[in-house]
Amino acid sequence: MRRGRRKRSGAGSGTQPDFAAALETRLMENGLEAPRAAALPGQVMLIACGALAREILAINAANGWDQAVLECLPAKLHNAPQHIAEAVRVKIRDAKARGFERIFVLYADCGTGGALDAVCTAEGVERIHGPHCYAFFDGVETFEARHEEELGTLYLTDFFAKQFDALIWRGFGLDQAPEMRDILFAHYSRVVYLAQTDDPVLDRKAQEAAQRLGLRYERRFTGYGDLGGVLGALQ
Repeated sequence: MRRGRRKRSGAGSGTQPDFAAALETRLMENGLEAPRAAALPGQVMLIACGALAREILAINAANGWDQAVLECLPAKLHNAPQHIAEAVRVKIRDAKARGFERIFVLYADCGTGGALDAVCTAEGVERIHGPHCYAFFDGVETFEARHEEELGTLYLTDFFAKQFDALIWRGFGLDQAPEMRDILFAHYSRVVYLAQTDDPVLDRKAQEAAQRLGLRYERRFTGYGDLGGVLGALQ
């Protein structure tokens, strides 16, 4: 019997989505490390959340900005914000040891209660302005202006729409105790998906997330918000 030809690596419609899914999982669980090398003249070290990696890389590539070296902490730290500040400190000190004189933190406060600002001040580096990553996607000024009217809102970005199961459903233990949903989200009334891209698949994922949480759904296209301007200013 003649055997079928083995499909070459990289062929077939499933390869690219599989690679993308593997990358998303890596960013969630492990973050992203740059090659271990000393800083070159003019380079800037960007220390970011894994949830922002794809957007940062896309903006830099689109603009031909090649002076940035990106390292990311695991996005799952969103569920353990008490560890973010010290993890960022380790990255900052490692970057200094490698000779980076320009270091910028692409983390909002993200629930650290000011601890991240204290680390940045002590280490002499700046961070992007804003309370959460979805604030600078929405535009920090816009986000802060309507803060009061948006109490009770759960925000999703492209990354968090993809990682809803890992970060929220399993992350909060709802896969084991779904009855806890109405307790954990008792003070929420809606999900707002701040979309960086026009992707019907992600829109559907975000809608399904809202349905599973029993919340109203709203989508806003934001693009990259303030992120592009911040990265441009670092060049």
